[in-house]
Amino acid sequence: MADGQLDTLSAEVIQVIAETQRLPADSVTLDSTFEQLKIDSLDGINIVFALENSFRIEIPDDAVRNMRSVRDAVAGVSRLLSEAPVQPGEP
Repeated sequence: MADGQLDTLSAEVIQVIAETQRLPADSVTLDSTFEQLKIDSLDGINIVFALENSFRIEIPDDAVRNMRSVRDAVAGVSRLLSEAPVQPGEP
C-alpha cells in the first residue's frame, strides 16, 4: 500500500475508533495503545464490528486477540484489504 493510501487508511481507522469510543479524534494517534485509551475487551469487540462494517472486511479472531494498539488495527485492516478480492463493479 502506498504511503498516501496508508495515511488515509490510518485516518479512517482512527476516526472509527474515536467515534466508537466517543473520543476526540485528535486524542487518538497511531501510537495510542488500547490500554491508554481505556479500551476494554467489550469496547474492542465494538471497534472490530465498526471496522468490519466500515471497510467491508472480516477480521479473524486470532487477529483480534493480537490487536493492542491503533497501529495494530491499521496494520491488520491494511493487510486484510490488500488480501481481499476486488468485488465486481469496484475498481
